[in-house]
Amino acid sequence: MRAYAGRILHVNLSSEQSRIEILDEKTTRLYLGGIGLGINLLMEHSKPNKDAFDSDNPLIYCTGPLSGTLGLAGSGYAIVSKSPATGCIGEGQIQSFFGSELKRAGYDAIIIKGKATNLSYLWIDDDKIQIRNAQHLKNNSVEAVEQSLRSELGDFSIQVSGIGEAGEKLCRFATIISEKYHTVGRAGLGAVMGSKNLKAIAIRGTQDVNIANIDALTQFIKTVYERAKNLKTTNKGQPLELNNLLELNALSAIATKNWNNTPSLTVSKIFNNYLSNRYVKRTVGCATCCMNCNSIAELSDGISKGVITTFDFNDILSLGPLCGIDRFDAIVKAVNLVNNYGMDCISVGATIAFAMDLYEQGILTNEQTGNVDLRFGNADAQIALIDKIGKRNDWLGNILAEGVMRAAETMGGDASKYACHVKGLELPGYDLRTLQNTALGFSVTFSGDRHLRNNNVGLLDLKDKANRYKIENDTGRKLVEFNHFYNVLDSLIICKLTSKMYTWKDLSDYYLFATGLQISEEELRQIGERIENLARLFNILEGKGTRDYDDLPYKIKTCLTTVEDHKISVFVSDNDLQLGLDDYYAASGWTADGIPTVDRLKHVGLGSLSYISQSAITALRTQQEKEEN
Repeated sequence: MRAYAGRILHVNLSSEQSRIEILDEKTTRLYLGGIGLGINLLMEHSKPNKDAFDSDNPLIYCTGPLSGTLGLAGSGYAIVSKSPATGCIGEGQIQSFFGSELKRAGYDAIIIKGKATNLSYLWIDDDKIQIRNAQHLKNNSVEAVEQSLRSELGDFSIQVSGIGEAGEKLCRFATIISEKYHTVGRAGLGAVMGSKNLKAIAIRGTQDVNIANIDALTQFIKTVYERAKNLKTTNKGQPLELNNLLELNALSAIATKNWNNTPSLTVSKIFNNYLSNRYVKRTVGCATCCMNCNSIAELSDGISKGVITTFDFNDILSLGPLCGIDRFDAIVKAVNLVNNYGMDCISVGATIAFAMDLYEQGILTNEQTGNVDLRFGNADAQIALIDKIGKRNDWLGNILAEGVMRAAETMGGDASKYACHVKGLELPGYDLRTLQNTALGFSVTFSGDRHLRNNNVGLLDLKDKANRYKIENDTGRKLVEFNHFYNVLDSLIICKLTSKMYTWKDLSDYYLFATGLQISEEELRQIGERIENLARLFNILEGKGTRDYDDLPYKIKTCLTTVEDHKISVFVSDNDLQLGLDDYYAASGWTADGIPTVDRLKHVGLGSLSYISQSAITALRTQQEKEEN
């Protein structure tokens, strides 16, 4: 079995013991790697209804079959665990040399359980596994941790994946970062790492990754690189992701001031050529990728002179227009601070926008904010709140570090009406009221409102293939197809920003050239469906995988937004959402309550888990009968 290492490393931080498990070919053919393998391992090694911060909740790192190869945007790693934000599947992938190093150390996955007695880091040097003291790294940024560990271990080629101060303090949207800027951002997996007293994983691998057909793989990669040239940049060399912002703004699809106003009249001010040329120094790509979709900005003047950070357009959406802030330098400073704490920019921006909204509505008082003026547009207040959240250093910082859903529950009253999330995960800064097919996709994703799970923003709503102001009859079926395709990409760990370059046949060939294992296009489709159903079953076991949880925030379903070009006001009606869910469930082969049927589970090779569906269906029927009586 080529391209795979063929081994899974188990580490128990409590006992300080480790062991090796053999990864068999059958499992790789069922789940490929990445999130597919990770969700399968999570299902096998976790216990239902355990808190995400319980020491028995496994934190799982997985490579893909292309990790450690020359595969375009395919050399990263995935992390899977129970999310402390949602209580559902938490997952993320990143293109990073850490994934290649993990594969070269001889592992396809690491399963980490237990909790270290003191803050520690895991040192993996091929077959040498050590748990070392990390107290000297406490509250350090991941960038500082990388530098310290490379110096301490005497090798500056070592790769590091770790958490910042927010992860140590169990902020529910803390991230895991490698190579300074590469972030597994959503779902709060950095807090899971912090709950285990694990500051970082440092790894050095010296083994080869053996490819089945190196000549065929190299030729295929050359072909893909040629396709990638058309996706890199447009509009006079402006970064591709910044152009997406201008396109969204033109469609009244950027949310501002916690979904109070659209369109954003400040976007052109933020992203005009003067500001971009002044602050954006260059674009950069990830490991084995030529796309260069991330921008590096440096503040060249003012009190923050010298601040350097990388960002993408979702960071800008959330920390800019969503908070009513139109100063590019202020946004760059905020992104840099969020990254230093090790938090998710999307969740931080949405959480601050939520707090600003409550402040302007009189729900949050000056006394509760510590006399911070939380009006929309106050960049200094945003920085102050980032510090509060990252450090959890007062009542407001502590409560907001729990995320908007839990913060609203604690505050009570009408606060929940201002909390924009799906399943507990904060919304990115799209205005779903003008992207209603996207809204359906966000509602059904198994890991919360992940913009990279159901990415029909670009595939449907932005390409005039659908009516953006109404959930169309066939959207559910299209979403099912997209999901299965993305599940395969995330299991091979191919960046979804390159998804347009691949057909199912391409993915089949890619896998064959790397591994020597033939998997047909139809088998790949079934793998994508198998992963979707397995994730749904996990969420059902956690009591969160049924129709009631496939919902949208109050503001999206109730508050009108105006579309300037068309002179109309829109919101996502609950009736349209329910019809969309019907369509999605039917296309998935699930019941009207969103539960996979026994026949569907057998079809995708999960018949042994059909008892989960049967139990859930019986429980719902019993509940409905009680309500009727």
